Amino acid sequence: MASEKEPTVIKKYANRRLYHTGTSSYVTLEDLAGLVRAGEDFVVYDAKSGEDITRSVLAQIIFDEEAKDGQNLLPITFLRQLIRFYGDSMQALVPRYLEFSMENFTQEQNKFREQMAKAFGGSAFGGNALDAIQAQTRANMQMFTEAFRMFNPFAASAAAKAKQGAAAEPAAKGDELGDLKRELNEMRERLDKLSRSK
Repeated sequence: MASEKEPTVIKKYANRRLYHTGTSSYVTLEDLAGLVRAGEDFVVYDAKSGEDITRSVLAQIIFDEEAKDGQNLLPITFLRQLIRFYGDSMQALVPRYLEFSMENFTQEQNKFREQMAKAFGGSAFGGNALDAIQAQTRANMQMFTEAFRMFNPFAASAAAKAKQGAAAEPAAKGDELGDLKRELNEMRERLDKLSRSK
């Protein structure tokens, strides 16, 4: 559920210091990481320009956490795949998919915690818990694949051509772009409905 409380405002000054307006004190990135862990919502603004720089500050927190020994959450393969999506035609879908997957994982985390506790009773590597995580990941991917299958302009186009028995004349580029945008919006709506029904 969305919180009714307004997010705390953090101001970042030119000297790179972060000012917590709620407590009227300077804070560090580590302090902000603690706020995230505690579930406190905040936004970060550049004190001079007023620009919202929350995304870059959160990314910096992740970078700092990843730099700590034994704190790695993001596998190298994942990071490479993520970089490949920048500028790709699928870029618009990636944020929603990642958000949907993390929401689903968060909802299921209590089950994972229980299975981890059971797994550590029998195996040092937590095999049962890892199996459960992999099963959940497969379920997430299957759900996303099903949602994507409902919206696949290329498969739909190929099926239509096969039924007609002849290739249709290619549409003008402007029409194709408009169709693709419309279909992307439809897919986003379907994904939103799927995540709400979960």
